Amino acid sequence: KDYNVKSVMYNVISANSIAHDLVPGGELGVPPPGYPSSAVLYRAHDAHALLSFSVYYKRFYHRVTTGLTNCDFISIRTCKEIEGKFCDYIERQYHRKVLLTGPMLPEPDKSKPLEDQWSHWLSEFGPGSVVYCALGSQITLEKDQFQELCLGIELTGLPFLVAVTPPKGAKTIQEALPEGFEERVKGRGVVWGEWVHQPLILAHPSIGCFVSHCGFGSMWESLMSDCQIVLLPYLNDQVLNTRLMTEELEVSVEVQREETG
Repeated sequence: KDYNVKSVMYNVISANSIAHDLVPGGELGVPPPGYPSSAVLYRAHDAHALLSFSVYYKRFYHRVTTGLTNCDFISIRTCKEIEGKFCDYIERQYHRKVLLTGPMLPEPDKSKPLEDQWSHWLSEFGPGSVVYCALGSQITLEKDQFQELCLGIELTGLPFLVAVTPPKGAKTIQEALPEGFEERVKGRGVVWGEWVHQPLILAHPSIGCFVSHCGFGSMWESLMSDCQIVLLPYLNDQVLNTRLMTEELEVSVEVQREETG
């Protein structure tokens, strides 16, 4: 009120996603004029991610750009050190000041430690030896994708915890696992189909690698962890976040896909 500000639009998606997909006159999948990166882009094999977004893109684009155009200030849950040039680009496109809040991750609740089930299991392994894989609540894999993920992580030969929802067509994780998988990884691997406390999992000293979809929240959690970061994006914003992490910041590796995605 002291500054005569009536409205602020607060965004919980990344600045790079807004800059690429949600500026005036933008077109899905095509970098707009003056876009500040030659690396944070879609590629041909990202069509699978754009296809799911294209269904509601026009409606989503209209709602977001209306808010960005009519607010007094734009606020984004990011920081200048990570996405500064994208925030500057958004300022120029919308002629609005962009205010940054930082990642806004919740403070860890020290009164609620990691569940005994995971604390005891992870403590059986040495420091930095366990692969943790989580793909977020929005992602439900096809059965063949799920099995390929399980087999790929098995082939690392490392202890692992995979936390994903059951794949399409399956009621439980167990019924969708590859044949003989449970017997082969017994004692060193768990595939879990329910919620886990991800920040506490990542903070456990036994976790050494985080395989992630690179949703914006998980992106920040991975940056603030001590883990090696492997990225496997599925949705459009996750793809751009992955390119930011892998090619701009060079702090992660992206799982390579075939041209069909």
